[in-house]
Formats: sequence, structure tokens, C-alpha cells
Amino acid sequence: MAQLPIKRSIERVPGGMMIVPLLIGSLIATFLPGMPKFFGSFTNALFTGALPILAVFYVCMGASIDVKATPYLIKKGGALFAAKIGSAIVVGIVLGHFLGEQPVSSGIFAGISTLAVVAAMNDTNGGLYMALMGQYGRSEDVGAYTIMSLESGPFLTMVTLGVAGLSAFPWPTLVGSILPLAVGMLLGNLDREMRDFLSRAVPVMIPFFALALGASLDLHKVWQAGLLGIGLGLAVVVVTGIPLYFTDRMTGGTGVAGVAAANTAGNAAAVPALIAAANPVYSEAAKSATLLVAACVVVTAIVSPILTAAVAKRASARAEERRVLAKEATR
Repeated sequence: MAQLPIKRSIERVPGGMMIVPLLIGSLIATFLPGMPKFFGSFTNALFTGALPILAVFYVCMGASIDVKATPYLIKKGGALFAAKIGSAIVVGIVLGHFLGEQPVSSGIFAGISTLAVVAAMNDTNGGLYMALMGQYGRSEDVGAYTIMSLESGPFLTMVTLGVAGLSAFPWPTLVGSILPLAVGMLLGNLDREMRDFLSRAVPVMIPFFALALGASLDLHKVWQAGLLGIGLGLAVVVVTGIPLYFTDRMTGGTGVAGVAAANTAGNAAAVPALIAAANPVYSEAAKSATLLVAACVVVTAIVSPILTAAVAKRASARAEERRVLAKEATR
């Protein structure tokens, strides 16, 4: 039987394993909204089970995190982690003061919310970061994502919103949001075979929770997120990229790793729905936030590699210039 390059075609789309199933789910929600319920059973569960699938996803993600990282990985990953989260907290505090928990209701910024911006800024696209560092950086910088992967999930977004002075979350909810990740970390670090077993499921789970998330989105509202989503994506690259660049330079890097981390993870699109499930006050903001964050995934997946390549080229030119000067000095 002739083989179709389905996986390869999907992966040609930036963030394709997240974006394509999300789009399929949203098309069904827009034009065949009653289809999942009509078939019921497992079919309906597949289109409505985003939260259980995400719970399993975070257990598997946690298992891939090695707490015995080398000092360099802790230093580099910890610094980039702090810069990324710190940027989101500062922006969250500023926007929280003006917008509160609700989205902008009218005008060209209709749909933008503190939740959307914080969720887009808080989580780095690990696959993209590691691919870029594999091409332009050092293997140690690739490993720095071990620490940065702690950004995954809604926990830090909940903390950021609380720090910003917005509606907080009760401690059981905060603990519950990080517990699956923590359980996965415990299993993965107690047993290397469990780490290998569970971590392989991480990329497999992404299209399934993306489909379920998409099934809750009406594409009639996507048009509103169009230009605004592009603008938010560019803002994520700039607002997080600048502090990440200088943080990387201050920790002995060339700035390339910092710029490579200035993007939005595909699973960040799931965070608004998780936040709304934990605190209904964010329900209205979550509707548009999911679309905006999904747009950020695509925009940053395009812009971040271009910027990283430019910074890497500049860093390489500087290094070559230093080598030439050093060679001339020894003559």
C-alpha cells in the first residue's frame, strides 16, 4: 500500500503537531458542532477530554526532567528560566493594573487579556529551542532546557497572575496544577527506565489534547485574533527576547540561546482553558486567549529561528574577528 507523508507534512507547519489538530478540532466545532455528541462514547471523549489528556501529558513531561543536571545546565537553564518568567511577571503586573481579569471588550485590541499575554510569554517552545541550539549553539546549551521545561503547565501562570494582584487561586488548586509534573519528575528520577518509558509519550500526547482544545473553539472568532495574534507573537519575541539575550550574555553565552528561547510553546495554548477551569473568573478571557496563544505559537515559530540565525551569524563574525586580532597580536 502506498504511503502518505502525513507526519512529515504536518511537521512542515510551524508547531504543526499542535496547530493542525487544533485547527481540525475548531473546524468541527464551527461547522459540525453536534458531531462528537452524535457519535458519543469514545469519539465524544476524544473531543471533550482535553483536561485528562493534559494531566497525563504533564506526568510524562515531568519524567523527562533530570534533577541531576550539571552545574552549567543549572546556571544557564536557571538564568534563562528566571529571565523568561520574570519578563512575564513584570508585564502581568502592568497589564493587571489596567485590565484586571477580563479581556478588552472593544476596539482593535478586543480579546487581549492579561491571561493571554502571560500564558504566551511563560512557556518556551522546547523542541524549537533545542533544534536551534543544536544547529547554532553548544550541546550544553541544548541541555539547559532541562531546567526551562519547568515552565510547562499552568502553575507558573497562576503564580504570575497572583503576583500581578489579580484573582488568586487556593493552595490546593496551585498544588494540584503542579502535582502531575512533580509525580512524573519523581518517577523519572527514581527509575531511569520509567523516564525513558514515559518521556516517549510526550510528543504523542500533543495532537490529542490539541484536537480536544480545538473542539471548544469557534472559528468565527478567529478573525478577531488575526492581526492581534500576530502582534502578540511579535511582542513575545521582543519583550522576552531582549532580557533573555542579555541574560545569556551575562552567563557566558553569545546571546544565541537567549533569542532561541524567545518563543511560545505549543502546549501553552492549553493554559488558558486550565486556568479558567481552576478559577471561573477567567472563563471569558480564556476564550480569546486560547486563539491568541495559538497564533503566538505559529508567529514565534517563524520569527524566533530567523532572529536566532541572525544573532548566531553576528556572534560568529565577532568570534572570527577576535581570532584574527589575537593571531596578529602574536606575530
